[in-house]
Amino acid sequence: MTGRGRALANLPSRVRRRLALAIGLAPWLGLARAAPAAGTPGEVRVGQVLRDATLRGLNGPTRQLSSYRGRPLIINVWASWCAPCRAEMASLERLAWGDMAERFTVIGISTDDYIDRAQAWLRRSNATINHYIDHRLELEHMLGATHLPLTVLVDASGRVLHKEAGAREWDGPEARRLIERHLPPPGGRARPVPVSTGSAAKPAAR
Repeated sequence: MTGRGRALANLPSRVRRRLALAIGLAPWLGLARAAPAAGTPGEVRVGQVLRDATLRGLNGPTRQLSSYRGRPLIINVWASWCAPCRAEMASLERLAWGDMAERFTVIGISTDDYIDRAQAWLRRSNATINHYIDHRLELEHMLGATHLPLTVLVDASGRVLHKEAGAREWDGPEARRLIERHLPPPGGRARPVPVSTGSAAKPAAR
């Protein structure tokens, strides 16, 4: 095994698996990449309504997930060690403050094991949108975050409309079209969303 392989092998298993999934090293480390259809324990799938949960604030106050009801929500699941997560964060900031901002709220959920590392990254990135940290995998499992980053589009009633795995330029034309399909402007018409019974988010692009 190479020096890099030994270093990765010494990481905690939970961190090692997340890192392998994020950067495409799962086969190299002997970790079978989970099929998206397998999901996570207690996952809320597309078409279903999110359960309430306590969101522990990283750069703002703690609040309940249900307090965001009444307005569409874009939830980005990330980790400070995940390079694709860090790469897309600036575009999420621009999306949150751009011309579509009146339609929805953008929040982030960190899956970091250590709160200080998540907060340090938010300070370095000058984050302004509200970010929260997961606790005992509650949100990671509920949102179905088998890959990072994961972005979940939710309607005003808390129903999951779409899950997008992998980094995107969220204020770019392709991502804007995706948002338009699922979160149209007032008076617009969203694409019907069936209740999912199988597949979850598609794998992250490598």
